[in-house]
Amino acid sequence: MKTTVFLLFVFVVGCAAPSSDAPVAVPDAMSLLGDSLYSAEPSDALLARYNESKLAFEADSTNIENLIWYGRFTAYIGDYAQAIKIYSDGISLSPNDARLYRHRGHRYITIRKFDEAIKDFETAAKLIEGQPNEIEPDGMPNAQNIPVSTLHGNIWYHLGLAYYLKHDLPNALRGFSNGLATSANADNVVSTSHWLYMIHRRMGHLKEADQLLDGITADMEIIENTAYHQLDLFYKGEVSEDQLKGEGPANDAILYGIGNWHFYNGNTQIANQKWREMMESPSWASFGYIAAESDLAHLFQ
Repeated sequence: MKTTVFLLFVFVVGCAAPSSDAPVAVPDAMSLLGDSLYSAEPSDALLARYNESKLAFEADSTNIENLIWYGRFTAYIGDYAQAIKIYSDGISLSPNDARLYRHRGHRYITIRKFDEAIKDFETAAKLIEGQPNEIEPDGMPNAQNIPVSTLHGNIWYHLGLAYYLKHDLPNALRGFSNGLATSANADNVVSTSHWLYMIHRRMGHLKEADQLLDGITADMEIIENTAYHQLDLFYKGEVSEDQLKGEGPANDAILYGIGNWHFYNGNTQIANQKWREMMESPSWASFGYIAAESDLAHLFQ
């Protein structure tokens, strides 16, 4: 009997399929719905800028500016885990630099680790207390090459977003409200007002939601956040749903806003349909996509 078992074992092992030498692709993130997410191949132009940032960092890895830009471009090419490691190394070198927590927190949001993101942004918020605000340079400049956001604004904005993605609306309201107060820049106003409007509507604060839109007008000079501007005008009834248009991440923002509008107006079936259609988009790192994914996981599973 022992001999038979041994021979059977040899036969099974000998007939096993040969192992493949091809590396198994590791997902760049896992969705809240259990799907593996992979980054698209970066363009040659983006890779060139990444390599420039890498060379600068390698020439002086203790320079925090070099480290931040290396981390940013590492994230832009889709290697979010490595970007997080770079920022963590930076925090070891300079634990009181709020920028490092701000950028690491952003990438924790990208890979759906919202609790870690919240810790980073809350730390960053404490570090900027009493400190002057500053314009945050763009890694991927807009068409006019004019930065539209600040360090303080981005910290509060992303903190509000992380809480929103956790469905913690009171803290999301706190984050975005503080973000709105950081700058009167039109791009900041329309983007932050969009999230605040949705939060107030979900919380049943109809008066507060409508008051947020009082200062939103069609003739605002928007450089970058045109999708949020369109949505704000849609909420005011000045733009129809059919008129809302965007491309890439901007389209995700619009589709999420439309779905959310149907959701808090009681049309949950339409919201569910809109958000599920969004899961076919390749831009899974966009905030609109992540918000739709979070709502599907929390509200429709």
